[in-house]
Amino acid sequence: MTEITSRRGLLFGAAAVSAGALLTGCTSNEPSDSKDEPAGNEQPAADDKPGKQVTIGFAGPQADHGWLNAINDNAKSRAEKYSDVTLEITEGSNDTAQQIGQIETLINKKVDVLVVLPADGKALTQVGLKAMRAGIPVVNLDRIFNTPQAYRCWIGGDNYGMGLNAGHYIGEKLKGKPGARVIELAGLDNLELTKQRTKGFDDALKNYPNIKKVARQAAEFTVESGQAKMAQLLQAQSKFDALWNHDDDQGVGALRAIEQAGRDGFLMVGGAGALSAFQAIKQDDGVLKATVLYPPTMAASAIDLARALGQGKGIGGMAEFEIPSSVTLYSAVVDKTNVDQYMSTGFK
Repeated sequence: MTEITSRRGLLFGAAAVSAGALLTGCTSNEPSDSKDEPAGNEQPAADDKPGKQVTIGFAGPQADHGWLNAINDNAKSRAEKYSDVTLEITEGSNDTAQQIGQIETLINKKVDVLVVLPADGKALTQVGLKAMRAGIPVVNLDRIFNTPQAYRCWIGGDNYGMGLNAGHYIGEKLKGKPGARVIELAGLDNLELTKQRTKGFDDALKNYPNIKKVARQAAEFTVESGQAKMAQLLQAQSKFDALWNHDDDQGVGALRAIEQAGRDGFLMVGGAGALSAFQAIKQDDGVLKATVLYPPTMAASAIDLARALGQGKGIGGMAEFEIPSSVTLYSAVVDKTNVDQYMSTGFK
């Protein structure tokens, strides 16, 4: 049996493995018992003991945004923690045809596992299928392919939960205020993730009948758009009690507009987990009081999952012999009470 045929069997069929081998695979990647482990990508790797050498191909979009740059950094730094991992990383592109070409190059190099954050999940589904059919398991990062057949495991953030937790945080802060007014600075409206964040936010606010959302403006996840769209909101709304901004990068611009307008008297909740947001929350001398995580550390976890796939292991702390088919990360709220815990995960 060839190597590719064997690996394809593991992806699409059942492998006959002895109970002893399964137990070894399951227990060999137990996490350490340290009680004082640092947060995020500073966490010790799940299993530092060297195993089978694994070459992981990593393909992401162009890092033209703080969060996307942090995705690349997390993947690289996580791979460096493992002596048994070689990372083949592409330049990244927002052009789908170019990214497909980059992934096909990795397939032709016969990497052991692929980690892909597609510029467009729908457009790249076929190349995910191509890798899986070639016996190369795919870890689909964040932007999901159209079919589960195109990946072995999906890991990503919870956009609905992000909006839900932002809404509940604001709701609890304003629940004693009659006639409370909130506004929303969203991201790109043509993205499904933006719609999910807004739906989660709106659903949370339904629990607080004293709160009304009086305005919503969509920006473009950039500093410039955040500043321009926030200026429009401030001009249109002479008084409000809370603002939820979907993205900390565009939040830098939003805060500039707020400062230029000389406005305060409301609380602001951001989104994603930028270092600048954490620092402002810790300083606690402005309107930004919290941010809801969409952690770029998911790329580090994707490397962990890819390594486990390449070595035929499960995940420490779980009874199953295989890694899960999907992992949805939790959108924690970071405010001044817990910001120190998350500071090391903040992206620039």
